[in-house]
Amino acid sequence: MGARTSRRLQPADEPMDLGALPPELLVQVLSHVPPHALVTRCRPVCRAWRNVVDGPTVWLLQLARDRSAQGRALYAVAQRCPPADDAETVPLCALARYCLRAPLGRNLIFNSCGERGFRGWEVEHGGNGWAVEKNVILVPGAPSQTCFVTSFEWCFKRQVVDLVMEGVWQELLDSAQIEICVADWWGARENCSCIYRLRVRLLDVCENEVVKFSASPDPVFQWTERGCRQVSHIFTNFGKGIRYVSFEQYGRDTRSWVGHYGALVTHSSVQVRLRVS
Repeated sequence: MGARTSRRLQPADEPMDLGALPPELLVQVLSHVPPHALVTRCRPVCRAWRNVVDGPTVWLLQLARDRSAQGRALYAVAQRCPPADDAETVPLCALARYCLRAPLGRNLIFNSCGERGFRGWEVEHGGNGWAVEKNVILVPGAPSQTCFVTSFEWCFKRQVVDLVMEGVWQELLDSAQIEICVADWWGARENCSCIYRLRVRLLDVCENEVVKFSASPDPVFQWTERGCRQVSHIFTNFGKGIRYVSFEQYGRDTRSWVGHYGALVTHSSVQVRLRVS
């Protein structure tokens, strides 16, 4: 009889050691990893991987893969106006923060409807102060159907959004291709009249006012309407040096009733958008 053919499996190829890759190939491979995993899982592996994640190249490659109109425009701006290195962005670069935070088109106001009480807001209580209640009617698109309610003296609250810490690098803010969209919903109870005011200010790094928008709608009178309506504004061509958005609300009732019968405010928003055209 002839010799038997051996059935033993040939030894498998040794798995590739990514640490042996040239730096330019390692960057290409890691650029396919989702941002959060890059920071939490890849960065601690070794010094070479940490250097890749801490640098801008891997993040630029991630931006380059977004072939939408906004993605192409953002990549062009990132090449033309790359973030400057400074101590504030260490250990992660500003592009890493952008990819992690995804600030464009996201509401940058925290706790916009009072679903977490007054967390995130600086609050001044007039009269019986602010309260959080269920909405009088449904507010479209709101993350929670709750609202802040004022009382018989002026109530004030404010939230300051740090655009750079939210992921919008300073050179992008200064590029004249950014617009800042602000909006607020306000209303009244049917049985009581109220007054509402909104002021939104764009501030520089020292929190000096650069430009502002104010809205003072006509008061809502007793027994005339019930529900909420929207106030909105878009900041464009605001120049260089903007760092913060100060979002400020005022409200009260006009009957001086004990309790919470003043202006209702909810679903406040600050959104940063890229002007594609």
